[in-house]
Amino acid sequence: MTIGLGRAPGAPSLNRRYYPDARRYLRIKRVFDLFFCITILIPVLIIAFLCAVAVRLDSPGPVLFSQLRAGKDGRLLRIYKFRTMVANAEELKASLAHLNVLPPPDFKIPNDPRITRVGKFLRKTSLDELPQFVNVIRGEMSLVGPRPCSISVRSYDLWHCERLEVPPGITGLWQLEGRHVSTFDERLRLDIKYIESMSLTTDIRLILRTLLVVFKGSGE
Repeated sequence: MTIGLGRAPGAPSLNRRYYPDARRYLRIKRVFDLFFCITILIPVLIIAFLCAVAVRLDSPGPVLFSQLRAGKDGRLLRIYKFRTMVANAEELKASLAHLNVLPPPDFKIPNDPRITRVGKFLRKTSLDELPQFVNVIRGEMSLVGPRPCSISVRSYDLWHCERLEVPPGITGLWQLEGRHVSTFDERLRLDIKYIESMSLTTDIRLILRTLLVVFKGSGE
């Protein structure tokens, strides 16, 4: 299924799917993703094991959090993350709605009480995303791309669907720069900005920036 595209005022136009090099780039991107995953597999497994133990010891509940999200062409995929909130976080959401500081459909609470001690560290270092390497190896995701968000595609404006033209990623402009913008539309414009300029060089640059965030612990 290919979703028709629209355009919002101020949003960049997207014709990348018609470019002759787009399919070639996506094939190269897939090879690069697999090569990168295989290269760092052992250290990732060691770090993931330590994260899993920390989550288990810190609070009761499952080690992993999983959720269905929209991938390329709007197809649903199940993404995995290390659990960073208390086990009943979703049940507590309604009672905390009055503390939300962002316009719907976003939901963000400063110093969210549902986040665990280990969860704060995992979020700051972005290590909670490590289980999504499984999604990358399966071919459901890429290392770099628009973040697969929990907001339903049914609530998208037409131009939002542009972000579904490429595989979602573990990291991307939204992940690196979206913390500094306040609305869903602004973050989606970062996704479209990435798609407009996507290349292997861009992907490598964003991966290096992500590694810097992990080492500095400057995530969220």
